[in-house]
Amino acid sequence: MTKHAHQHNKHTDACCSSSQCCSGHTENSTHSHTKSGHSHTKIDKSDPECEDEHHHGHSHEHAHGSCNINAPVSNVEPEKVAQQRFSWKVQGMDCPSCAQKIETAALKVTGVKQAKVLFATEKLVVDADSDLRADVIAAINSAGFELFDLSSPQSKKSTKQSLLKESSFVIVLALLMAISWGVEFIDPQAGRTAFIATTLIGLFPIVKKALQLIRNGTPFAIETLMSVAAIGALFINATEEAAMVILLFMIGEMLESYAAGRARRGVSALMALVPEEATLIKEGKKQTIPVAQLRPGDIIEIAPGSRLPTDAELISAFASFDESALTGESVPVERLQGEKVAAGCLSVDRSVQMKVVSEQGQNAIDRILQLIEEAEERRAPIERFIDRFSRYYTPAIMLFSALVIIVPPLLFSQPWETWIYRGLTLLLIGCPCALVISTPAAITSALAAATKRGALIKGGAALEQLGTINTIALDKTGTLTEGKPQVTDVVAEAGFNEKEVLTFASSVEIGSHHPLAKAIINKAQDEGVLVVEAEDRKALAGKGIEGYLNSQHILVSAPSQLSEATSLSSQWQQEVARLEDEGKTVVIVLKESQLVGIIAMQDTLRNDAVESMKLLKEMNINAVMLTGDNPRAAAAIAKKLGMDFRAGLLPEDKVTSVMEISKMHNTMMVGDGINDAPAMKAATIGVAMGSGTDVALETADAALTHNRLTGLPEIIKLSRATRKIIRENITIALGLKAIFLVTSLLGITGLWVAVLADSGATALVTANAVRLLRVKINASNK
Repeated sequence: MTKHAHQHNKHTDACCSSSQCCSGHTENSTHSHTKSGHSHTKIDKSDPECEDEHHHGHSHEHAHGSCNINAPVSNVEPEKVAQQRFSWKVQGMDCPSCAQKIETAALKVTGVKQAKVLFATEKLVVDADSDLRADVIAAINSAGFELFDLSSPQSKKSTKQSLLKESSFVIVLALLMAISWGVEFIDPQAGRTAFIATTLIGLFPIVKKALQLIRNGTPFAIETLMSVAAIGALFINATEEAAMVILLFMIGEMLESYAAGRARRGVSALMALVPEEATLIKEGKKQTIPVAQLRPGDIIEIAPGSRLPTDAELISAFASFDESALTGESVPVERLQGEKVAAGCLSVDRSVQMKVVSEQGQNAIDRILQLIEEAEERRAPIERFIDRFSRYYTPAIMLFSALVIIVPPLLFSQPWETWIYRGLTLLLIGCPCALVISTPAAITSALAAATKRGALIKGGAALEQLGTINTIALDKTGTLTEGKPQVTDVVAEAGFNEKEVLTFASSVEIGSHHPLAKAIINKAQDEGVLVVEAEDRKALAGKGIEGYLNSQHILVSAPSQLSEATSLSSQWQQEVARLEDEGKTVVIVLKESQLVGIIAMQDTLRNDAVESMKLLKEMNINAVMLTGDNPRAAAAIAKKLGMDFRAGLLPEDKVTSVMEISKMHNTMMVGDGINDAPAMKAATIGVAMGSGTDVALETADAALTHNRLTGLPEIIKLSRATRKIIRENITIALGLKAIFLVTSLLGITGLWVAVLADSGATALVTANAVRLLRVKINASNK
């Protein structure tokens, strides 16, 4: 950021890489809503290039525009290229393991290139070369799930049911079990008949679902194993246990569904932030219209206590907004006329008029939801490993169970009934549900918890990597500092005055978006200087900027970049050193190679910068500041923060520095804009600061939309907590199976305990994962 040379380096890096467009689609696309699904047809176009119109030699670390410089993607699984993409809302999906069944059913449809279920947003996305919507819908329906068009009323309704309705079948089954026991107490034979009837009643929906899944390519689902075990138990007259197996399984499924719903609740709450209707002001008249009809430029009115239906610009003089739903910041923020406010924010104290600035489906909430969906596609390595493992594990367990049933009776003359019973028990124990769910349930909960606190983490891979970080490299201006430097000193050479120094400097800086340039322009305007744009302005890479004012050559440069012909006298060198020792950034203003004066500027540290560095140190994480500023100014800032620094860096130097650090450490690069993207990509993980800007959301693996540096230790703590819970879940899932595998082979435990080892373990790991929604990750917690 504030580097010590002004450079107007134009970027020609490609904007918006296809894998991470903020729209959430993989390429430029045309959209259509149809009755049977939401689709968009991909159109191959070269992505435009964007230019950063001003790149201060302080190496311009600020974000300009909505470009994306080679946005880093962590462990993204390769996608098969297809001509069209279709998406639907899924209903009937009770747990993360259902997602795999739905994907398998969709992939069985001829012509489908790729199918993904986004569990957090309950969405199915299918890629194909032709319109296969009818076939996909039929396949998913036959697998026992329902699909709805994303624009349909059904897709917008909450799928949450009352606890009584969800548990009604379990209650009925429990009553039948109680009746069966009562009958058996009176008449054992009639009791067995009652248990058989209870088992068959409970088994009917399970067998139906198992047959649907087998037809759609999932032969080893828990429903199949449960059906085989229960029917087998009936054949060997273990009627009580068969009924108990079904009851425990249904209870486990209900608990699992409830826990999974809790894991999705954070995302559901986010989706509910945007109202369905808006008050449009047209030709002085107010009318209520659906939010979908709003377009950029429309004027809307927001009543006190109402939420914004879209991103909008404040027309009223000022207003306070509660942005806590997006940023986690509980204190209302005051916005002034012309400032942009994100969708979902709540107008606190007054009725305000605002101008719509976002296209339909492209507001802040939409972008966050799209990023959450993309995040689900970037699965953690451990999650991908467990998925692969489970594909071989279940058939292997079924083969092992078959051998347990057959080998002892055939080779050792053991009783068939005993070993059939034990084989069926192993069949239930072997179900991989708890293992498969252990990781995605934790990651879904963690991503929802992070989003609630104003942090966007792009997927399980990024979440897992965050917990391994031991060194953080931070940009200075706009990251450690507010990014709004102000001119503190203007010192003129003899024969010139301060206004002349500002006149010459502002003439070449006008039009720049760099914070230092803005500081100079603002100071000139405050002093009443008439700013005239210089001609032939030209960036001198790594050195500064020059131009011609009234045919006179003007150069604004960092002291260290001056040539020998324009070197400073010892007196001026001492003055520059004094200002830099105070932590200020100094630039030299020359006219026709003659010194006109110097301008010193200083940025202020973020309020939470010192606290954040202290917290990171307590977590044994080293921090280093990477800046293009002069070494003296950098040293002054680094001393206040108690951290190392590397100064005088150009963007390419930052990349080199991050690569060097990454050789020895797992490194996080934290920046605030487009010029930091290459360094973010070079790091183990990149984190962007920024209040929901396109650049901040696109260029990194994670983004802190609340702009609080304390979010860094928070997301690292969340990642560490997630890794801990994943380890616990895997231990629970495999540990219970290992214990009951041995006890079942020895005949110590039976079928109903086997169900506890499966459904019980599944409910346990899901409930354990849901703890992440309440985990204490505030910066104040150690």
